[in-house]
Amino acid sequence: MASTLWRCLALALLSGLVIASPLQQLRKRSLPEGEGVVNGIEVYSTKISCKVTSRFAHNVVTTRAVNRADAAKEVSFDVALPKTAFITNFTLTIDGVTYPGNIKEKEVAKQQYEKAVSQGRTAGLVKASGRKLEKFTVSVNVAAGSKVTFELTYEELLKRRKGKYEMYLKVQPKQLVKHFEVRGTRCPVGSGSPAGSRLLCGVQAPLWDPGSPVGSRLPCGFRLPSSSRPVRSAQEAEQVHVPPRPQGHVSFKPSLEHQRSCPTCADTLLNGDFIITYDVNRESPANVQVVNGYFVHFFAPHGLPVVPKNVVFVIDISGSMAGRKIEQTRDALLKILDDIKEEDYLNFILFSTGVTTWKDTLVQATPENLQQAREFVKNINDEGMTNMNGGLMRGIGMLNEAWDGQGAARRSSIIILLTDGDANYGESRTDKIQENVRNAIGGKFPLYNLGFGNNLNYNFLERLALENHGLARRIYEDSDAHLQLQGFYEEVANPLLMGVEMEYPENAIQDLTQNNYKNFYDGSEIVVAGRLLDQDLNSFKADVKGHGAVNDLTFTEEVDVKELEKAFEEQSYIFGNYIERLWAYLTIEQLLDQRKKAQGEEKENLTAKALGLSLKYNFVTPLTSMVVTKPEDGESQTAIADKPGEEANTVTPSMAYLTNYQPPQTPYYYVDGDPHFIIQVAEEDDAICFNINEDPGTVLRLIHDPATGLTVNGEIIGDKEPSPDPKTRRTYFGRLGIANPHMDLQIEVTTETLSLGSGATRSTFSWLDTVMIAQDGMLVAIHRNENMTVSFGDGATFVIVLHQVWKKHPTHRDFLGFYVVDSHRMSAQTQGLLGQFFHPFDFSVSDVHPGSDPTKQDATMVVKNRRLTVTRGSQKDYRKKSHTGTKVPCWFVHNNGEGFIDGVHTDYIVPSLF
Repeated sequence: MASTLWRCLALALLSGLVIASPLQQLRKRSLPEGEGVVNGIEVYSTKISCKVTSRFAHNVVTTRAVNRADAAKEVSFDVALPKTAFITNFTLTIDGVTYPGNIKEKEVAKQQYEKAVSQGRTAGLVKASGRKLEKFTVSVNVAAGSKVTFELTYEELLKRRKGKYEMYLKVQPKQLVKHFEVRGTRCPVGSGSPAGSRLLCGVQAPLWDPGSPVGSRLPCGFRLPSSSRPVRSAQEAEQVHVPPRPQGHVSFKPSLEHQRSCPTCADTLLNGDFIITYDVNRESPANVQVVNGYFVHFFAPHGLPVVPKNVVFVIDISGSMAGRKIEQTRDALLKILDDIKEEDYLNFILFSTGVTTWKDTLVQATPENLQQAREFVKNINDEGMTNMNGGLMRGIGMLNEAWDGQGAARRSSIIILLTDGDANYGESRTDKIQENVRNAIGGKFPLYNLGFGNNLNYNFLERLALENHGLARRIYEDSDAHLQLQGFYEEVANPLLMGVEMEYPENAIQDLTQNNYKNFYDGSEIVVAGRLLDQDLNSFKADVKGHGAVNDLTFTEEVDVKELEKAFEEQSYIFGNYIERLWAYLTIEQLLDQRKKAQGEEKENLTAKALGLSLKYNFVTPLTSMVVTKPEDGESQTAIADKPGEEANTVTPSMAYLTNYQPPQTPYYYVDGDPHFIIQVAEEDDAICFNINEDPGTVLRLIHDPATGLTVNGEIIGDKEPSPDPKTRRTYFGRLGIANPHMDLQIEVTTETLSLGSGATRSTFSWLDTVMIAQDGMLVAIHRNENMTVSFGDGATFVIVLHQVWKKHPTHRDFLGFYVVDSHRMSAQTQGLLGQFFHPFDFSVSDVHPGSDPTKQDATMVVKNRRLTVTRGSQKDYRKKSHTGTKVPCWFVHNNGEGFIDGVHTDYIVPSLF
């Protein structure tokens, strides 16, 4: 395939160069320890073998390292792979002894893993990493002079969106690699091959220092514009023509000189996002391939007239959408209005506590109506709670009225929901909302759900969409959120066919993947695979039927099976069972989707089928896990690789601090418990913690921003009967005060009540309430007996967790935890025990060794130009699991954070809560 050349190149830039000691500090060194040697470890070889056959990619990443030090060292292997990929194999070889990964049913693997947990010998391997990638990480201690080899294999089906296949990679290498080689093979098959294909290669961040001696050419035949500045768009990108050949190869072998950021530097120059886009020339809309009793059918027509559409946008404008979310939603809708065609009909439904419509019915997208729509969108503001059911019912009702009124008109209908939270007004039961929506749509048109941010029930949105022939997509809270919204609309903006049916010879096939679709959108591709019942079939015919903008269409593709088999025999470079594995991959993917919306016996049957195929074809899926037992300090350690889902923020908790915790996409800071302060550092993929020991009644300053006036203080409480020994005395935060003088606002939170005052007016609420309070850019949401969220527009959001104990407990009492989940709008002058860390800082950890406590490790930390002795430990994050919490590994700074916080801890004592 045309993708192979560039897919392999991009994978090499990421996978091969991220191999490093996890405690390595990124820095330039004018006098390197040795060629490619960092912290005693030499990663002397990284090879990536890639093969793409008919959109199905088979990738093998192999890395070899040797310990050049005179003591045992830890070596870490990192590979970032697409979320859509399935891991199929992993092996670890130390001094010729191989430790293979075994893929097992998740429950079986879990039992083995939990047994290892009880013995303290575990490590997680896979976690989500950004929007499109998952990160596979495994570490192992290697004796002095010993060699280690890591090999990971994964497969995926490349999917076409907006007229192209795209590869996105985060390129952030951490170490030079002496023998770095990529061998890629493209294997064209059938009329869908890339003969004469066009590749667009764009780089969205610098891959090298423009002043480096590398210039504008990498040693792989890939030429960028001579200016050597980053390519910002496809229009600037160089177009690479792939000549028609039966097979293509690429070899990418950058030397150490090509990798260096300067002639005497030991760090790599590559750093940025690498995006490859391509498409293939098609001799016909369809392409059928048959190999070893399995077939695959690709369908992607172009040049057809666009089917006019009815589209309803159902938009959440509740208080949680305040600030940047609502601004970005307005920006995206305004751009979408510029792209809507005059023959389309549209409407906007806004829901908060109530439901508001732009027009009473769908209206045509005439210039006059579009101008009115723009004025309506510009005046969208946030308010109230979340009546999702009411908004959906109103939008579906409008589409149903248009469906009935337009009769046999050739018109596509879609409904697009955008929400950032869960329903909390009107009908809020998710099962009831599903039932209402399913009954109202009645299978007539698709529902697309866009989930804005992470504070929502994404599984519910996904089930709701899948039940109604649509899909769910997460919109990430970032500066480009409006482009994400706009980009999704572009995918569904141009329907070319409705009611698409893929038909095959009767009684000749079995185990067919999905073969009917509500709509086919321009720039996409339908892929259907199945098994042949008749192995002696001479010819294979496939028909695609659909309703176009003008008439009904039938596309027919017929192939000679014997000729295809003969052709494949002459193409030995194709991995022979690729269509069978493609069929298995696609079948598992669709069974998992069906499972999400099923219940009872149906769900059990779907689970059994997907699990059986996952085990048969050795895929790590949400139903399976790969278990690796590796040596560690003379004993075996069990590591487990799971498939993270959209809802997964952590992998299975474990004692292995380097790989078991998935930090959030943005840094966060909190204080909870005794009181334990936790500072999560996104740049370092780690956390630092410290305790503050003070007497009950002491008030500590947590946050003070002189620019915004926002201040948060906390008062310490003790146990009912405090211990006379300060070393065993337990203290907590029992009262919190949040003040914003610019808003004339004070919020006092205790373990019993929340008191909110603005001027002379005060309101008091109990933790037994479930209520949302919104006023003048401030939003407070109380979740009964669990937690409350306080937001000041976009950029300052706090979560307060209530910890309740048995009222008659002789010693302990209720207390509060305080979490900062968003601080990006707070000024650089912000101070306080938490506030001083809102701005980036660097630290490094080295000399990890056993501490005075044999169960913990000590190390040397360099932070703020100070050298500290720290201890590896863990604390709990109670935001999502208020009773049990989630373990957070961290480096513990002793003596009230001395050396880590500015000044000493007594500098943060203030006389009162306000």
